[in-house]
Amino acid sequence: MELRTFKTLWGHVGSLADAVTACREHGFNGIEGQVPPAGERGNFRGMLADAGLDYIAEICTAGGYVPDRHAPVSAHIESLRRQAEAAVECRPLFLTVIAGCDAWSAEQSVDFFGQAMAIAGELGISASFETHRSRSLFNPWITRDILTQIPTLRLTCDFSHWCVVCERLIDTEPDVLALCAEHAHHVHARVGYDQGPQVPHPAAPEYAGALEAHERWWTQIWQSQLARGVSVATMTPEFGPDGYLHCMPFTVAPVADLSQINAWMGARQKQRFADLFPGASPQSQSGNHSAERPSTPVTMNNR
Repeated sequence: MELRTFKTLWGHVGSLADAVTACREHGFNGIEGQVPPAGERGNFRGMLADAGLDYIAEICTAGGYVPDRHAPVSAHIESLRRQAEAAVECRPLFLTVIAGCDAWSAEQSVDFFGQAMAIAGELGISASFETHRSRSLFNPWITRDILTQIPTLRLTCDFSHWCVVCERLIDTEPDVLALCAEHAHHVHARVGYDQGPQVPHPAAPEYAGALEAHERWWTQIWQSQLARGVSVATMTPEFGPDGYLHCMPFTVAPVADLSQINAWMGARQKQRFADLFPGASPQSQSGNHSAERPSTPVTMNNR
């Protein structure tokens, strides 16, 4: 099994060419982000191909990262289909989907996920659904109930959300963590803590306990993937802006550099993976072709 890491476009400042350069500098195997506008997709696809980079498409149903509270299941399905069809044009490895609504009943969520998986099947692409606040998989217990009813559902595991929702590190839920590991398709490597979804810096000693907890959970996922015969594990370090990044009062100066944090996290997890699975060969991106800077910058949404 190999570990491939991805650079998030959430919080990226600059052009697509800058993102490609950052992938080379920090050893990322590809890019994860929202699908570019129709007129930019050909250039986007070509630049990643020239650089030897893979792509994971991010989709948010019926709204931004927080859903339209009153959008029915049908609106989420329509939103998913439209965005998934656009994403296929960029030839992603798979879709990672921030989906549904935390106010839904379990029955509504099960209905939605069943239809969503059918759409992905029609389009011939895999879909992985994120454990994200404000969405259907916003806490461990509703996720457990949904997985029990849909045993083929794939997860993008971002446990940092659950830490703040539950106001604790979720080692208290070993059965749910084990179940999620069995369904894990992709990992968002951000470290949350009991009062927030993102620690100021994961290398800070005062947050060592939170980092170690998340790494235990990610190791459990890798072990499950290895046992399931997964050949490539994927992970996106996803520290970001928009209230996640701690800032100084009055000046709003960030307390850390997001690009450096995500690069640090990616390198650390590749080394951990190599230490845990010495027979594996974690790949760093190996593209060596030059990429032309587009005339317009890539605009990223807040999360």
